[in-house]
Amino acid sequence: MPLSRRSALAATVPAVASVVAIDAGTTGIRTMAFDEAGVVVAQSYRELTQHYPRPGWVEHDAAEIWAVVEATLAEVVAQLADHRAGASAAVAAIGVTNQRETVVVWDRRTGSPLHRAIVWQDRRTAARCAALAESGHLRLVRARTGLLLDPYFSATKLAWLFEEGGVEPGPEVAFGTVDSWIVWNLTGGAPACGSAPGRTGGLHATDPSNASRTLLYDIHERHWSSELADLFGIPAHVLPEVQPSSGRLGSVSSEVAGGNLAGVPVSGLAGDQSAALFGQACFEPGMAKCTYGTGSFVLVNAGARCPAPADGLLTGVAWELAGGEVAYALEGAIFATGSAVQWLRDGLGLITEASEVEPLAASLAHAEGVYLVPAFAGLGCPWWDSRARGTVVGLSRGTGRPHLARAAVEAMAYQVRDVVEAMHGVGDRAAAWGRAPSVLRVDGGASVMDLLLQLQADQLQVPVARSVVKQTTALGAAWLAGLAEGVWSSLGELADQWALDVEVPPRASRAGADARHAGWLRAVERSRAWAPPGPAVV
Repeated sequence: MPLSRRSALAATVPAVASVVAIDAGTTGIRTMAFDEAGVVVAQSYRELTQHYPRPGWVEHDAAEIWAVVEATLAEVVAQLADHRAGASAAVAAIGVTNQRETVVVWDRRTGSPLHRAIVWQDRRTAARCAALAESGHLRLVRARTGLLLDPYFSATKLAWLFEEGGVEPGPEVAFGTVDSWIVWNLTGGAPACGSAPGRTGGLHATDPSNASRTLLYDIHERHWSSELADLFGIPAHVLPEVQPSSGRLGSVSSEVAGGNLAGVPVSGLAGDQSAALFGQACFEPGMAKCTYGTGSFVLVNAGARCPAPADGLLTGVAWELAGGEVAYALEGAIFATGSAVQWLRDGLGLITEASEVEPLAASLAHAEGVYLVPAFAGLGCPWWDSRARGTVVGLSRGTGRPHLARAAVEAMAYQVRDVVEAMHGVGDRAAAWGRAPSVLRVDGGASVMDLLLQLQADQLQVPVARSVVKQTTALGAAWLAGLAEGVWSSLGELADQWALDVEVPPRASRAGADARHAGWLRAVERSRAWAPPGPAVV
């Protein structure tokens, strides 16, 4: 952005300004307000209802998603108003980040969702993906999108809604990932009765980081691919407009949050893992981060050139700034890490709160040969085995609650090691990125566990650095929005704001770490191809 434009924007920012981030995750919605120093000044969190209509199916209520967004926004506005006069004047911009790949379809005329949102974890289209691969389409998909033919991604979910889900793809139908649904509602939603002629409702938009996860977006040309839309049977009119990740999209409607945010610009948009990479200030090629959430996601900044597809890994656009500056990312997606802790709590009743896992796991020096492979929805990177299923091995009569808790935490570290080794070439894998990270920056809910950080450092044999701000996904969305509106002037200024909480060096020997990881790989082999056989997806 030209300096004159930056100066003009900066002049419009209140002397004391907050930037609000809406972080629409898989298990809940977190809305946070950050000041100019990147310090959290207000926040609200509410969980989302998880729907499991059939084995392997995972859905959310899109109407509930928006209702929770509005509720958390209202709570943050109220917290700001307690400290400042005129909350709307104190908010310089809003950024949105979201669970990626999840599919929402709605009616532009009424604003009503046409089906429950199909969540990224959902596996109902595994057979469709296998059939496409068997028909020889994987090469095209891989080359255009940097992705794989897996039900994880959006296109086959959307095709299922049109073919089997009872949704007719008429001109009034809009599709989006969760970011699009939130932005559409933030900026006006469905046009009200008696509204001005030509008013079409909210802004129907997404950004390249989210578009990159749909199997419909050409990451080289950075636009929707008509060839891929035809392959999946997706009409072009349902797709959102792709806008930069940092740049003014529109403004908040007077009907949102009691009108207290009316006119505030919506200026940041990114998928959760791209937002976390940005919030970790991984602005230089080769910098890497891992977010421990429902699943875990390892991303490395691959620079401004789109890298070639790499075995077992995903490639996508990390972000695009308002001036056209783009960064690509190599990614390893792990489907289940934090959800394994939820399973111990909700499925087995071994704990009552997630916070109980660390002290229970730390009561043992190691899991004594017990391994938990949390392949509840198949295995992601680097295996991409949709037929894998959750497995516990190494049980003895002496096995108890601490062993399973320890195995769940250790599984997080092992899976991240698998991804990092896929990136940097181990065994017969070619290196996708030539150099291993000198440090891994970490965030997300499970990063509060010092035990996990130590296990991770031991397995990678490099230091693990936890940032002061644990919710870097929300911070990244705020930074993208504030950068567009002049709250922050440059990536350099943002990099200076990143603050270290703790850095954990490796303590175990390489030989000891390798021996435990070898046991993990044996357990992984026992989990693979467990579901009934069928055509391979990749």
